[in-house]
Amino acid sequence: MNKTSESIIMTQDLCRDFKQTRVVDKLNLNIQPGELFGLVGPDGAGKTTTLRLLAGLLNLSKGSATIAGLDLGAKAEAIKPHVGYMAQQFSMYGELSVLENLQFFAELFSVDHTILAERMQRLLAFAGLTEFTDRRAAYLSGGMQKKLALACTLIHQPEILLLDEPTTGVDPVSRREFWNILTDLHLQGATIIVSTPYMDEADRCSQVGLMYAGKMIITGTPNQIRSNIEGQMVEVQPENWKAALALLSTLKGVQEIQTYGESLHLLVDSGRKRLPEIERALKKEKIAFRGLRLAPARMEEAFISLIRKLEA
Repeated sequence: MNKTSESIIMTQDLCRDFKQTRVVDKLNLNIQPGELFGLVGPDGAGKTTTLRLLAGLLNLSKGSATIAGLDLGAKAEAIKPHVGYMAQQFSMYGELSVLENLQFFAELFSVDHTILAERMQRLLAFAGLTEFTDRRAAYLSGGMQKKLALACTLIHQPEILLLDEPTTGVDPVSRREFWNILTDLHLQGATIIVSTPYMDEADRCSQVGLMYAGKMIITGTPNQIRSNIEGQMVEVQPENWKAALALLSTLKGVQEIQTYGESLHLLVDSGRKRLPEIERALKKEKIAFRGLRLAPARMEEAFISLIRKLEA
């Protein structure tokens, strides 16, 4: 890993153990100021623990880390004003109104009272909550609760945002609105680490890291991650996908097959060579199909392929 003096987050062989289980294993990160870093991986990969470590909420078991130039092991409390952490579960106070939640977190972070009113109004407008200031947090929609949590996370203007699956469980429109807000923050220069189960969200990040079994398997830009697939992707929509799956999995050059609704995505060693062979095999077995074509690899396919290799 290349270390630079400009890194705002740097970890070296960072570990966290819970009793006899190592949940984060020798994690090395090098994140530059203003980066939007997507942390992806299956459940139990260690994403939440990683974010809680970086937020100073858990002690390090081994290794070291610096956050905003401060030693995470020695100065965890000093780091907290530089960091905004948003938990995966809704953590606002349901009996308090939107405005009261903002005021509470402002007090928690000792925000100057002379600038608080203007900052709260700006955050309310930014999050689209201006019309709901008196509504109790418990009675907000899921998407609005997420935006309130983000507004509270931003109340002390942290340099770094650590967001744990912030859009899980919200509707597609709210998810898009939330990411519009994140994009604006990114363009304003905020450093953001966001864990997400959604591969289309990972595609919106400047850098992406795949965690698996507590280890960081690969990091890079979305294009670099996709290019890591060894082979080419072929997409086909058979009328009988079960029969097609059984047949195509036996063909030479087909390395793996992933199912997406009515489509099969085949990773092959050579698209030009295997396309006519796939077509002939389907026609020979009288399996009707449409849409047989070479297709660009998607982020989800890249990660599934990487994880299957690890599990093999």
